[in-house]
Amino acid sequence: MNLKTRAAAVALSTSLLAGGAAALAPAASAAGSASCSYNVADHNAVVDGSGINYRTGPSTSYVSKGFLYDGDDLRVYCGKGNWYYTKLIHRSKSGMKKGTYGWVRSDMLLQLAG
Repeated sequence: MNLKTRAAAVALSTSLLAGGAAALAPAASAAGSASCSYNVADHNAVVDGSGINYRTGPSTSYVSKGFLYDGDDLRVYCGKGNWYYTKLIHRSKSGMKKGTYGWVRSDMLLQLAG
């Protein structure tokens, strides 16, 4: 095998291995209900606060999808620690579309109602 062919083979192998590793790595920005450690019996909740981050996972290290404001309605499905996995019931006051899933801290919710 000549030097040029060998270099091309190494480059191809490296890129394939890197791509495979990226495909297998969990996406920190895509933590869904599988991250829950307990269930909440499908309750509705109302946001209590303004400019609250609606996150992709159950901690402040996850990316914000947008902001929630007083009165935004959520459906709560499950939780992890003091975070709830939720879905917007209506379009949010910041413009996030109805049906958007995300995580919010439990102390940012005014009420849970069955």
